[in-house]
Amino acid sequence: MRTQVAIIGSGPAGLLLSHILRRNGIDSIVLERQTRAHVLERIRAGLLEAGTVALLREVGLGARMDREGHPHDGSWIAWEGRPRFLIDTKKYTGKQMTAYGQTNITEDLFAALDAAGGKIVDEAANVQLNDLTSGQPYVTYEKQGRTIRIDCDYVAGCDGSHGVSRFAIPAAMLKTYEKSYPFGWLGIMSQTPPYPDICYCYHSRGFALASQRNPMLSRYYIQCDVDAKLEDWPDDRFWQEFKARCPQEMADSIVTGPSIEKSIAPLRSFVAEPMRYGALLLAGDAAHVVPPTGAKGLNLAVSDVFYLSRALIEFYRTGNTHYLDSYSDTALRRVWSAARMSWWLTMLLHRFADETPFEEKMRLNQFDHLLTSERAAAALAEQYVGLPY
Repeated sequence: MRTQVAIIGSGPAGLLLSHILRRNGIDSIVLERQTRAHVLERIRAGLLEAGTVALLREVGLGARMDREGHPHDGSWIAWEGRPRFLIDTKKYTGKQMTAYGQTNITEDLFAALDAAGGKIVDEAANVQLNDLTSGQPYVTYEKQGRTIRIDCDYVAGCDGSHGVSRFAIPAAMLKTYEKSYPFGWLGIMSQTPPYPDICYCYHSRGFALASQRNPMLSRYYIQCDVDAKLEDWPDDRFWQEFKARCPQEMADSIVTGPSIEKSIAPLRSFVAEPMRYGALLLAGDAAHVVPPTGAKGLNLAVSDVFYLSRALIEFYRTGNTHYLDSYSDTALRRVWSAARMSWWLTMLLHRFADETPFEEKMRLNQFDHLLTSERAAAALAEQYVGLPY
């Protein structure tokens, strides 16, 4: 087989890249290890930056998002014993965030690619990337007892943090940066009307977050021990603990119900440099992971795809490799800004078991500074809504 761009992974990054390339006359094949049903069952992020919303509209994917998404002027922080604080993106940047689930975006992308005749290979086993620096790269995979080869010009590694793409870069060429946090997030999804605001709660019992997916789908999280077990957290215990970490008026308004999904996710920050090795270009979680506190993971994948699709379109239109050559440096500038903001919010809003009284006072002072400083509030809003591409 022959294509211009072989894309590894059918998450939002891989599908969006294929969609944009197809709209610009560039051929691609998407290889996915899992079934489509499995991909669509994955529950992920749901808060979109203004730039993500604008890009999805620009590439013809905005109709359902505009119909079903929930715009927000910002997100709230409810701090135990302090007034509430609004990360007011509308006031300070003129932009809104939009609650719209990653599963919905993935469904929209599959539908668009299917309608346009996009090439997606599900259940592609043992994917291997070959001759990435030779000028004649190719990818092989196995399916139904056959080994199939795809010759291509470039390989886009969009297969997540545990995929094969990043590991195709020689260890001597790759520098990684990582921080693991000593807790996780226990999250549940329920078919109940969500709390109307996205609200981060800081409490002496631990962090909590009220989020949403659509008018009848709620997403809630609490900070938990990193070794917590799902069987120790029946729904009743979760709701009791969640409400205990919220202000009373917020707790009273939460509509509870049976969970339809429950999971525990560890929190970590991870960045790999560079994001290019020969014909291989990484995007999304294959290159970086951020804690979900800042709602940056999906949005970073979209910004990577913006830079990568721009580079490939420029190359195939003009032969110019400027954007390809600068892809890693350009994308990483935005990645590190988002990683820093996500790290800062994580450190601000969570309880740490080994924290000293001095560190606790410093955290409280940081929040009080947000309450009283317009400039601090504006700086956070600018980063939270998403830096310009």
